[in-house]
Amino acid sequence: MKNHVLLLIIILLSACKSEQETKKEEVVLWSPYNDSIEVSANADHENGRMQYKLIQSKVLDKNEVFLPLYKEVSKLTEAEYQKLLPMILEQDIFVIRNHIKEGRLTYENLVLFYLYRIYKYELDNTTTLNTVIALNKDVVEQARELDRLSGKDVATQIQHPIYGMPILLKDNINTKGMKTTAGSIALMDNEVEDSFIVRQLKKNGALILGKVNLSEWAYFLCSGCPVGYSAYGGQTLNPYGRSIFETGGSSSGSGTAVAANYAVAAVGTETSGSILSPSSQNSVVGLKPTIGLLSRSGIVPISSTLDTPGPMTKNIKDNAILLSAMLGFDALDTASVDDNFPGILSAGLHPIPFSEMRLGAIKELMETDSIYQQTIQDLKEAGATIIEFTPLEVAMNGFLSILNIDMRNDLKSYLKNETDPELVKINSIADAISFNNADSLVRIPYGQALFQGILSDSTTTAELEEIKLNLQTNGRIFFDSAMDTYELDAVLSINNYHAGYAAVAKYPALTIPMGYKLSGEPISLTFIGKQFSEANLLRIGKSYEDKFHNRALPKGYQN
Repeated sequence: MKNHVLLLIIILLSACKSEQETKKEEVVLWSPYNDSIEVSANADHENGRMQYKLIQSKVLDKNEVFLPLYKEVSKLTEAEYQKLLPMILEQDIFVIRNHIKEGRLTYENLVLFYLYRIYKYELDNTTTLNTVIALNKDVVEQARELDRLSGKDVATQIQHPIYGMPILLKDNINTKGMKTTAGSIALMDNEVEDSFIVRQLKKNGALILGKVNLSEWAYFLCSGCPVGYSAYGGQTLNPYGRSIFETGGSSSGSGTAVAANYAVAAVGTETSGSILSPSSQNSVVGLKPTIGLLSRSGIVPISSTLDTPGPMTKNIKDNAILLSAMLGFDALDTASVDDNFPGILSAGLHPIPFSEMRLGAIKELMETDSIYQQTIQDLKEAGATIIEFTPLEVAMNGFLSILNIDMRNDLKSYLKNETDPELVKINSIADAISFNNADSLVRIPYGQALFQGILSDSTTTAELEEIKLNLQTNGRIFFDSAMDTYELDAVLSINNYHAGYAAVAKYPALTIPMGYKLSGEPISLTFIGKQFSEANLLRIGKSYEDKFHNRALPKGYQN
């Protein structure tokens, strides 16, 4: 009997020792650090929104994110990674696909390359961008399956160019197998089915690599707070200047991840500037599509009037490919358009000659921004017809009420129809406010003034409909007054400067790296066109990109 007891004790001690060793390995992978020095260094930042209260998340354990794939990633040696580097880093999708077709690269190695970069930079507290907050634990095996299919009949079928390409998603986009949090602790256990656009991506063969951080609730929570911050993911940082330059928001993780080459491309969402801003701030190509071009169902909403997902990429070719891969009519989205828009996929391969372009330059920007002014001159010298104009002044009264009332209604609908009540305990904005107030230091360190404003907005349904109609009309007048008079293909802006007008007009906007300020901060040229002119904007953008080659890799993320 004593021998049996002794054996049981030995077994239990061995099990405990094994568990302790496993825990020790987990701690070695990543440990929380004291970010007070970084916070203190930004206390006097000239941009008040960058006077951070914290950097790292108080709730997200990176070990839970990175451990499941660690064994797979660790098999790739530094020498093998360096061999892959010139074939993948900054390359467009067609170049990568050609390497795969000719046997120099596999889908598995493509995925491992991006994972290696993510682990290399995100697990180092001196280089982390706090960008990747979830990984698809099955992505390596999914890539292997594509490699196994290579050479078989299925591989000879016509494939969308997105096939096998690793894509990151903003964490307000429903994705099966990964939580969809919108950056909020209230949704940190939110398990959902795939959104419509994710189903489209998967149908076309894309590999979902993981989820990236965002400004919490798509930057409609606090007022004057840092962009790129969420209670769930922490403070996203800009690879061109960590804690020096803003990331832009709310698709902060999408912009920073693409800039640092953490994936082939990423998907963001925009209500007013949330793709244009982070794309501009991180020197990547971002497209905010016409409302209705892409489905919004299965995406945590702000406004069913103005919301849209969109592609964020390193170049125009990839932007057209990713946009095309998400297209499709969605009966659950009342704004969805039933059209396949065939010109989009090929747009990145067919630039428009400058001699055929008619573009509008805003006089105020010509007078106030030297980089924009030089860009306009460069376009003229390249052969484009440039018309300088001053937009008509139009009222934007009621814009905030659209966001307030829509979010009050649309979020309630999302919570009712998309979430599991056993996992998500809030049902409304009022519930979210109460939830946050229960632990304000962790859940809302910057307050929740915009959420509180939602509850206090007394705009009636009739008043809201009138506001929407008036703003759509005014937004279109802002652009059309010049576009119709001078027969313009697009109006040229900077970053997200005129995102609000494009939002209410429901017009598409494409932003492309224009250069860098003396400080090193990125700045972009934004092309705004009429509804469903995405293919034309991409063709114009391709000409601009090919001619001027303005994008440069962030210095700390080149190897």
